[in-house]
Amino acid sequence: MVGGGGVTRHLTPRWYSPAEVAVLLGFGLSKVKMKIATGELRSIKDGKYRRVLPEWVDEYVREQVQRQEAA
Repeated sequence: MVGGGGVTRHLTPRWYSPAEVAVLLGFGLSKVKMKIATGELRSIKDGKYRRVLPEWVDEYVREQVQRQEAA
């Protein structure tokens, strides 16, 4: 939360770390890192850090649902 002048607002993350993605998806960190390594989950490198855009997390979830519905 950011406050100033008596106003408090929540900031929406612009991207997530692999650890944050693990929490969002209910996965372990190693599973998220494997999905990134295999290309199942898109990510970018920002310096020495790996980051995942929120829409890429949504895309991954959508693809998993579609895969299950097609089976």
